[in-house]
Amino acid sequence: MEIRIGEFEFSEVWDGVLYKKLKDYPFISQWELKSIAQFVLYEKQHGRECTLICEHNGIRKKAEDVMLHPEKYLSAETPALIQECTACLHHGCLTKWVCHTASPENAKKILDSGKLLSAVGARNLPAEQLMLEARNAAHDPADYFHYVMLSWGNCQAGDRLVMERKLGRFPEEKDLSERFTPGVRFYFNFDRLTRHPNAVFDGMLPVKIRDEIVLEDWVELIVIPKEMQDEMLMHIPKNLLSKIVFVENDCPDIWSWSKKVYEIVETTEG
Repeated sequence: MEIRIGEFEFSEVWDGVLYKKLKDYPFISQWELKSIAQFVLYEKQHGRECTLICEHNGIRKKAEDVMLHPEKYLSAETPALIQECTACLHHGCLTKWVCHTASPENAKKILDSGKLLSAVGARNLPAEQLMLEARNAAHDPADYFHYVMLSWGNCQAGDRLVMERKLGRFPEEKDLSERFTPGVRFYFNFDRLTRHPNAVFDGMLPVKIRDEIVLEDWVELIVIPKEMQDEMLMHIPKNLLSKIVFVENDCPDIWSWSKKVYEIVETTEG
């Protein structure tokens, strides 16, 4: 894997490269150093070495030390607001909650089983086969498919991916506004979920969970668009009824929907 640190639009892993955006380039925070350390350790555990590309001399020296001694950098606390990406209406990632977003069809299966499954578990296919599918546009390695992926709770990335899978192509502006249809969001408390026995940190996602998450044990809220209420009710088990919130999508676009849902989750807590 290659790590490139620079002035990118946001951080992402794509085609074997971690594009690492910094909030205040050329300053690199302890949190950002920690995320690079987590990435290096995760890749090493899966037999992949990392190389570094960084034009700024000061950042490069710090990143080189991270790559040599990643364990030294793992104690940094998670900020309440991460501003590497500011594409949302909260101007950054709020870190109290994480969520997994599913299409209506997948959400029904999740509710029926009471579990969020990795791609391998949900589709009952080997990771090596999933890796070769056209939908793996980022060319993620096989190990990625053994995990339940989660994003920060106010992020629109999950709904964007649901739209992408629905359309069979990358969404255009109208797909994310007037044609936007939201998915079902499963919300978890970030601090609590980090204590899951199968929690893994790869330096890119907030956290991901190997194999499965049992909803009854871990989920805090499940947000279902109100227009799906009738079709979803028959799939909701009794032990999860108290976790369900139906929300009307009266928003002009995906960003407004993400903000509305997050703020409802905050006020519904407890």
